[in-house]
Order: sequence, then structure tokens, then C-alpha cells
Amino acid sequence: MKKDIDVFKKELAETVDFLKGRLNRKADIGIILGSGLGELAGELENRVTIPYAEIPNFPASTAPGHEGQLVIGDLGGKTLFCMQGRFHYYEGYDMETIVYPIYVMKSMGIDNLIVTNAAGCVNADWNVGDLMLIKDHIKLLPDSPVRGPNCEDFGMRFFDMSDVYTKELRDIAKKTAAEQGLEIREGVYYLYPGPNFETPAEIRMIRTLGGDAVGMSTVPEAIAAAYLSMRLLGITCLTNMASGILDEKLTTEEVIETGMKVKDTFIRLLKGVISSWEIGSDD
Repeated sequence: MKKDIDVFKKELAETVDFLKGRLNRKADIGIILGSGLGELAGELENRVTIPYAEIPNFPASTAPGHEGQLVIGDLGGKTLFCMQGRFHYYEGYDMETIVYPIYVMKSMGIDNLIVTNAAGCVNADWNVGDLMLIKDHIKLLPDSPVRGPNCEDFGMRFFDMSDVYTKELRDIAKKTAAEQGLEIREGVYYLYPGPNFETPAEIRMIRTLGGDAVGMSTVPEAIAAAYLSMRLLGITCLTNMASGILDEKLTTEEVIETGMKVKDTFIRLLKGVISSWEIGSDD
């Protein structure tokens, strides 16, 4: 954490106080929706929508396919704190800013988090449009969202990363997919800083290191969630084959278009997972 801890706590309190003043209930699960995947928010009942620009100390989301608003509502018997749009390293934000919403969620009593993203498919045996559960990640980028002075009020200086993407929640997702007749992948997500897409040589390196998908988000949020002792489920939509696998150029339009094509399958899976997710007093 690079910012002065007292300043950070003050800004966090301002954000939380504002949101509590706009909401009339506590959320059970936080969700961050990636590129082209934001339509889940439209499924929520009793919705309250707040643009990021109205939220004190919140940054702006500038990535294509990100609405840049917070939607709180009900789905599957749970109340969801749903972010339509996230913040990326390639937008020029530092790691602390990228994960600020995770601290907000935790401060509002949310201990359960779902992160979704659109990513390139590195595994040549898989297909565009497949959904992948994230079981682990690789981050070679040296910066970290918890670098700097530590505040014990938030988490331990050194913390475990062996079950960041909670196995219990992955099992729920796999069971839900099987009940829906949906084939779902499970693999390793590789963080690439962007904003340019990867070169074919970089994709060969990522495959050699054990990566199945490559994207420009999610990992900082996952690290913050682990630091804050939150349970986490990560789901990737494989929107394109990574560079060099096919003889074609990569475009942002392809990413968003594929996200739109699989939105119904994605929403159906998430609805099933959320309905099966037991939110207990110990979570």
C-alpha cells in the first residue's frame, strides 16, 4: 500500500459512508464483470445503480465494454454488489487504485467475491467461447497491490496464496455446469500488463510456463481478496485464440463480440452458482 495508511482509511470511510447512505441492505456477494460480460447486472431485481463518477474516491473505468457503474440488486436469493467495469494497470492506474473496490466491499461486510474477465485462449486444445474456471494464476509483473506499509487492520504482512481461487466454490461451479450440460474448462490465468496484445513468442512462453489463458486484469483483485481473507471464484470467457495460434490479427471488437455471444450461457451458469452458494455466518 503506497498511500499513507491514515489517508487511505479516511478515503475508504468516505466511500463506504456514501454507499451505505444510498443502499438499504447489505450485499452477500461482490461481482466484477469483465469486457462484454456486464449484462448480468440487468438480471438483478430491486436494482440500485450508481455511476462510478458519483462515488467519492472511485476512479473512472475507461476500457471498452465496461459500463462504469455499480449495480446493487437481488439474484438467486442473494444480494449482489455488482461492478459493471473494472480498473486496469494499462489505463495508467497504480495497483492500489485497481483494487480499491475490493477494500470497499470488504469494509461493507462482503466476504465473497466473483471476478470475471475476457481473455485470450493459450491452450490450443480449447475453443473460442469456452468458459474457464481459474484455479491459479501467474504474475511476473513485479508490482503488487499490497506493496508498501502494511496495516494489520486489513490483513497480514505475509499471507498464504495456495487457495486464492477457493476450491469449494470451483466445485460448486463445476457441479452447476454439469447440471446444465455445460462443458467448462479449468486452468491457469496469466496476467499480461497490456494494453497491446501479446506477441506469438510471448504466447509460446506463457504456454511453456503453464498458462491456459492470458488477460490484463483479475490478478491484482485476486491478490487483494486473498490479503483481505475473502472467498473467491474466478471465471474467464475465452474470447479469442491468443496471438500466433491462428493466422489472424487480434482486435478489441472480437473480444466484446464473443462476450456477447456467450452471455446467455455465462448468465445461466452464474445464476446457478449464486443460487447454490451458501452464505453462512462464518463466511
